Amino acid sequence: MQRNSAKLTTPEGRPQLWVGVNYWSRTGGPLMWRDYDPVVVDEELRTMREHGITLTRSFFYWPDFMPRENTLDPVMLERYDDFLDRHEALGMHTIPTFLVGHMSGQNWDPAWRDGRDVFGDPSFVAQQEWYVRETTARWKDHPAVAGWLLTNEVPLYADWPSRGIGTLDPAAVAAWARTMTDAVRSTGARQPVSIGDGAWGVETSGEDNGFRIRELEPLIDFHGPHVYRMETDAVRQHLGAAFVCELLDIGGKPVIMEEFGLTSDYVSAENAAHYYRQTLHNTLLAGATGWIPWNNTDYDALEEREPYSHHPFEMHFGLTDCEGRPKEQLREVKRFTEVLERTDAARLSRPDARVAIVVSSFLEKRYPFTEPEDGPCVLAHTRQAYVAAREADLGVGVAREADGLPDDCALYLLPSAKQLTAPGWSELRRLAHAGATVYASFYVGEHATQRGPWWPKLDETFGVVKKLRYGLADPIEDDAVRMVFERDFGGIAAGEELVFPVAGNENSRACLPVEPDGAEVVARDAHGRPALLRHRTGEGAFVLCTYPVEHMAARTPRVNPEPTWRLYAALAAEAGASPDVTVADPRVMVGRMSHEDGRRFVWFVSQHEEPLTAEPRVTAGTLTGLDGGPLGRLELPPYGVVVAELTA
Repeated sequence: MQRNSAKLTTPEGRPQLWVGVNYWSRTGGPLMWRDYDPVVVDEELRTMREHGITLTRSFFYWPDFMPRENTLDPVMLERYDDFLDRHEALGMHTIPTFLVGHMSGQNWDPAWRDGRDVFGDPSFVAQQEWYVRETTARWKDHPAVAGWLLTNEVPLYADWPSRGIGTLDPAAVAAWARTMTDAVRSTGARQPVSIGDGAWGVETSGEDNGFRIRELEPLIDFHGPHVYRMETDAVRQHLGAAFVCELLDIGGKPVIMEEFGLTSDYVSAENAAHYYRQTLHNTLLAGATGWIPWNNTDYDALEEREPYSHHPFEMHFGLTDCEGRPKEQLREVKRFTEVLERTDAARLSRPDARVAIVVSSFLEKRYPFTEPEDGPCVLAHTRQAYVAAREADLGVGVAREADGLPDDCALYLLPSAKQLTAPGWSELRRLAHAGATVYASFYVGEHATQRGPWWPKLDETFGVVKKLRYGLADPIEDDAVRMVFERDFGGIAAGEELVFPVAGNENSRACLPVEPDGAEVVARDAHGRPALLRHRTGEGAFVLCTYPVEHMAARTPRVNPEPTWRLYAALAAEAGASPDVTVADPRVMVGRMSHEDGRRFVWFVSQHEEPLTAEPRVTAGTLTGLDGGPLGRLELPPYGVVVAELTA
């Protein structure tokens, strides 16, 4: 399965990476164009440039740039001219953002809006189109302009109480987006353009906010996720943005981490650096080819201005403090850019995957008479499966059922998947018969509507006789599921026991009672009941787990690493898809990248809060450090990253 590593290109056609920062000056914030200080701007840009940042994302504060209909403020335009010229003088670029009506916990209307609908009112849409076209035409030929963004998180501007979920009309949104992107391109502008909405559509969230990524993808040149997760587990947190990047393998477009970051009010300086390091490297390994953290500086001088007066934590998302001094986050970005340079990362790509996590189409499609909880559950289970696969050092692909499943993988994982379509199941049976291993874990859902596995021909597919009763769940009554293996399976020896945490509500905390009918029992639970079974079919096999192990882990705080990684590693071994470089400790994740000239690089990413030593196992080749020296035992600092080259 091919995995996305698409990149934007320079005007000369060379692949490029964007390393940038979202920018407001420390003396102005969103009102910086009123309070424009070119000396401060120059100083701030130089600090970013010294730390490897060559790009900013800049913002036209809408009430200032367009004070009246069909009117642009000439002073604001001249100040932005100066801003662009200062970028050019430093060899830097910027991405102008047009419709800035939302920022940092505050919405601002231009005075002339008069309550008109953002997407549906023809006169208001026409004003937006004029504004976008006029500003693009003014700056499209300036060498400092790298791209264009229509908005900043416009679902929050359009309807902040709902974040657009269930309130914005997808047809109106798509028509508006086409009008605005056409306005940019009608000027002859050749730079890439995207929406700026955060990529929060149903395809990455399970909740429909009107900005459907599939419908917008033909209009844009890159996906731009904004990721600020609150989590209950450190590993899920460190891989949260990476998983979003994997889900955005839609249309083969580049994925630019358009916003991510943290406020220093929430974390220590040390943990801020850890978070930046993890997000930067893990999203690179997940296919991202650009990083624009929020944001360049702190705003202590603006505490009496909105939004900082009522959202004071928003003052401290900066890479520098309020005096312009670098914070640990900025130093981490600098170290990351050094790795990008030493590996020539603009010409790296991700190797093809032989293991696929199947994402049910119920994540994004609103089939009739289904429940709104179904989509977010698919997201939670798939994300937890992604964590376990990364802990097993598997270079997995994320395969959307809605796109049709790839036919070139050795192992397909269906993590706690209640719902797939009937054609999806038929395709999986075909793949198994042709030689693949297909794993599925039982899950009945968190609500009582049609509670049960929507798996046609469950008995025949998995070689079992199910002992389910209609309308009743078979509860898991133990505090932990103990899975004892009866036979060797992958790297798990007969007699070994895996212990899984139990979680879920009165519906989902349920197992599947079966008797084998053609399947072999691989492992039993503490009560002697089949917990893992393999049913050989054609050249391949189906593997059934009778417990929702991914669901239970996804609902458990501070759970990772948990034993699902052992199960996935064993499945990969049985399917002939084991990785060529691995570490036995699941707290060290291994990722791989390939250079177009044939070189191969390996990332080792620690998920442990203390220093640790790891010994990589390499099936063929030798690991050397980026300095050219031999690399044997790894010494990883807390949440540290080591990058090596794998040579023949």
